[in-house]
Formats: sequence, C-alpha cells, structure tokens
Amino acid sequence: MSFSRRAFLTSVSMLAAHTVLPVSQFRFGTGGKLKIALVGTGIRGITFWGKRLVEEYSDILEFVGLHDHNPGRLAYGRSYIGTNCPLYDDFDAMIREARPDLLIVTTKDATHHQFIIRALELGCDVLTEKPLTTDAAKCQAILDAERKSGKNLIVGFNYRWSPYSTKIKELLANNAIGTVTSVDFHWYLNTYHGASYFRRWHGEMENSGSLWIHKATHHFDLLNWWIDAEPAEVFAYGDLEFYGKNGPFRGPNCRNCQHTKKCDFYMDIHKDAFLKALYVDHEHHDGYIRDNCLFREEIDIYDKMSAQVRYQNNVQLNYSLTTYSPFEGWRAAFNGTEGRLEAWSDIPYYKDLNISEADKHARELAQTEGGGLYYEPVIVHKLWQEHQKVEVPMERSGHGGGDKRLHDKLFRDPASPDPYGHTAGSRDGAMSVLIGIAARQSIETGKAVKIGSLTDLQPRSKRA
Repeated sequence: MSFSRRAFLTSVSMLAAHTVLPVSQFRFGTGGKLKIALVGTGIRGITFWGKRLVEEYSDILEFVGLHDHNPGRLAYGRSYIGTNCPLYDDFDAMIREARPDLLIVTTKDATHHQFIIRALELGCDVLTEKPLTTDAAKCQAILDAERKSGKNLIVGFNYRWSPYSTKIKELLANNAIGTVTSVDFHWYLNTYHGASYFRRWHGEMENSGSLWIHKATHHFDLLNWWIDAEPAEVFAYGDLEFYGKNGPFRGPNCRNCQHTKKCDFYMDIHKDAFLKALYVDHEHHDGYIRDNCLFREEIDIYDKMSAQVRYQNNVQLNYSLTTYSPFEGWRAAFNGTEGRLEAWSDIPYYKDLNISEADKHARELAQTEGGGLYYEPVIVHKLWQEHQKVEVPMERSGHGGGDKRLHDKLFRDPASPDPYGHTAGSRDGAMSVLIGIAARQSIETGKAVKIGSLTDLQPRSKRA
C-alpha cells in the first residue's frame, strides 16, 4: 500500500463514528493515488463527485469503479466524468474486485443505507451525499454498521464550507452576541428549484422521506453547527397545498401533455442536451421520467413546512421551508444575551443581484462554477449600541463557494487548520436527518417528538 493511501486510511479513521473530529493529515501526491468508487450516476454523482474530481484532483485520486442499476446512464456517466474505470452491475463485485479506499454514495436517498452499510461490511470507508438516510430505522442500522465495521463514514455537507456560513460560525463562536438563546431561520425555494423536486422522485415520500429530509437536512446541519449543540425535541406542521393533487390540470409528463400552453411550469426537457443525454435517452431501462408532472396524484410530500426545535442547550429554533416562492434565498436571525445577528442570502429586495431566478436554478442543476464575486453583509447588533455591518465575500458557484472548499479540504489539503470543525461525520448526518424525521412524525401524530426516542443517540448540549 502506498504512503498516500496509508495516510488517507489513517486520517479518515480520525473521523470517529460519534464525534465531529475533522478529517486531517492526508498526504496525497507522494505515492499511489486514492482509489475511489462511485455508486449512483445521477446529476450530483457524475458532476460534483465525478467530473469535478477528475478535473481538479486526478493527480491524487482515480476512479476504480462505477455502479448504477441503469446501464445506459452508467455508461453515459463514465463518459461524462472522463474516466475509463470498469462499470459494474453488481455492487459487491465492485467493492471486492476494485478494492476502493473510499466509496462515494450518490443514489436515491431511500437507498443510501443499503450501499453505506454493505460497503462498511466489506471493509470500505464511505462518503455519502446528504441526507444520510430517510428514516430512523435506517439511521440506526447505519450507526450500528459503522460501529461494528471499524470503518468510517463522512457526510458531504457543503453549505458549512461557504465563506458566508463560516463567517456566521466565527462570529457566534467568538460570542459576538453573547450566548445564543433563540434562532429564526427561513428558506425559500423559487418556482424553478422548488418545482424541480416535485417533478422527480423527491416528490414521493418513500423515495426522499420528504423535503424535511432531502432539502432541510442542509439547513438543520448548518443550524446544529452554528448553534454548536444537538436537537432535543421537535414540533412541526406541514401540508401539501400547491403541487400534486392541488394543480388545476395534469398530464402524464411535460413532453406528453395537452396543457403545455397554459401551464406556467411547462418544461421542454429536449431543449436541455445534458438532461436528455443523462435521463431521457436511458429511461427505457428503468422507467425513470425526469420531466414528470408537478401535479401528479402520486406526490405525497409536503410543500409548506414549519417547525419549532428545542436544543439540548435550551436554544429555541423557529424554522420554515417554502417550496413555491417568487425568489430563492434565505434569512436567519440569532438572538443572544448580548445582542442579535442577522444574515441572509439572495433576497432580491435587499440588493440588486442582477441574476434571474431561472439562471439561479440552471446553475444549481448543472452544478457549474463561476459567476464572479460579490458581497453580502452580516449584521451584528449589540445591546445598547449601533449595529455593525460585516461584509462577507460570496461566490456564485457551488453553494456559495462551499463545494470547492469541501473538496479541497477532503482531497487536497486536509492537514490545513480548521478551527470551526467543518467536516461532518455520521453523528452530524444523523442529527440533521433526525430533526426532519421527528418533524414528519410530529405532523403525523400532532405531538412533539424527542430526538432521543428515534435512535440510541442521545442529544448533547455541546457538540463533541
């Protein structure tokens, strides 16, 4: 085994299953390359965890296997990523024959646990896309498998890594407003991005666990990290009142619909060469339709959601997610014993961003980089004093610049200082999805749900 691969295995082991210690002390480039296998060749898999790794880190890593249940999409994915590694229709065979150092999981959310657990059992470290999984039983099974295997699991939370998110963390950690006591956090998905979830498998509870899981896990992880504590109890409301059966009409899918001229959400998938090549050209293998009707009867997730979360350190969180907003962005406010911190992103009324909502979604979908640098303020208002405006550089690329920083830390310079603990382990992944799982259970029962009742993880008043 080469020195660099040994260094990877040693450093990833520092990310213990139930701590949030950062992965560190990688030493790539001095020996053999890190061997990576990927399961799931959808957009996120072949772009962010595929093509970008080949383009930016091919001197220190290599793909040794790809697996997907759709053979057409699998072959296209290999070509798009730019690798000549073997393709596998048998997952176990890929792990045993290719012997990857790291498996990256980017499959449908509801199947994450299958590949995480099996890879751990076969002696492979794992990096999974968010969310960790979609229900409490699967979450517990993942935790058990990691403990038993002696291997380790990393969750690819990228929002933590953006400069703006990091500045908020820095200010709170340095007691800019004293001890945090309560938080308001509201996320708005526009009618391009929000609608896209309801076109796809995400719109069905059995696949995504709802947007409480698939989307909000991003937000809950940020909040857990910012607050520096773990959630204790959740009470939530949610309903489906805009998409699904609420639509004024419906068709089999966008390309075969008689209502295209009067539907504001009409999408011509054939105009997008990438989506056509990745999905339409291979849908005959598995029946997955990428331009499904937003108003199909099968949609059963929520499109409006709100929750109150009490943290183990007694911080109270008010959270909401809207999926059909005219604009895409978010607002956050932190109240503390010595003041208040306010932050936001992409709120059009605050600043002329000179970018359309359609362009925002196109960049999100394509996982593209670029777009230039701009600044957003964080407002720090001390009690009895005038407020201060802290200007923070922002990037219109990969989740506010978070994507490339996550990759650089994991693969290029993991020994670099990380005083705020950006890298996320299995406990972080669990605590983010458990808020969403608890919220869903609260809606179904009308009762508050204790996080400690869902798995054997008991919440901590301070993240370890």
